[in-house]
Amino acid sequence: MPLQQGSARARQRTVLLVGIAVLLAALVLAVVLASLLTHGRHEVSPTMLKWMDRGTTKNLQEVILGRCYNYITAQHPELGDKDCLKIWESLKDAFVYKNPCNITPEDYQPLMELASHPIPCNKSLFWSKTGDLVHRYTKSNQNFLTLEDTLLGYMADRVSWCGDPSAPGINYESCPKRNECETNPGSVFWKMASKMFAEAACGVVQVMLNGSVEAGAFRSSSIFGSIEIFNLDPDKVTEVHIWLMQNIGGPQSESCSGQSIQRLINILEERNFKIICEDNYRPVQLLQCVHSPDHADCRLCTNSS
Repeated sequence: MPLQQGSARARQRTVLLVGIAVLLAALVLAVVLASLLTHGRHEVSPTMLKWMDRGTTKNLQEVILGRCYNYITAQHPELGDKDCLKIWESLKDAFVYKNPCNITPEDYQPLMELASHPIPCNKSLFWSKTGDLVHRYTKSNQNFLTLEDTLLGYMADRVSWCGDPSAPGINYESCPKRNECETNPGSVFWKMASKMFAEAACGVVQVMLNGSVEAGAFRSSSIFGSIEIFNLDPDKVTEVHIWLMQNIGGPQSESCSGQSIQRLINILEERNFKIICEDNYRPVQLLQCVHSPDHADCRLCTNSS
């Protein structure tokens, strides 16, 4: 009888050991499979996400938060109730761990609502192909605001970001350009911000265009030509002033009577706007002349012979 009991216990131990071995084998197999699947994703992901544009700006969180706090405390204390931490979180949520070619306006809607603020009438200044000049002008003349002078534009100016479906969720190496996919994080952001900026404009608005661009000062494919111009509200905007600036020393590719400017004027007239176009708006030209004071274009008057 004791011998039979010993044999039974031995069988039980054997069954138990076999069960444990089977369980361990199953766990090992599961870990190996998970590792293979994860490894496969990481092998494919970098190949798929090599884009043509620069990657996410290093220390993006610190850059955005620093700019936000500077804007609402030092520059515009009247906006002191804005929550910069929430603004950063809403920006991060819009792109982190997401396919950088599958960003939607809905992704940015919370950010737009958190960071929006009123734009005073008669101050809105739009631009195309005059980025450096227009921002030098708004820095010297506080009577005008470009999109980059608003909180949204100030935080995002010259900054890049995009996500990656795999860890760490942000691509610091490269981001897609507009010609690689329209729905990339930067393009969707600037289109939404531009639309909101145009919708907020009231009174007299200004647009600074480049008359030295050989292809024409007004381009239908630009942000101004495709988005901002069609989101100006004729019930709020009384006039549109076009400042057509040529580079000091030229070339003078187009004037207010030029073909592309006439197309712009026709679009604005069809939308019932009053338009004034001025070649080389003098206050802006004087700013250009800071760098070329002795050039003939910069002489306030000429001696008659």
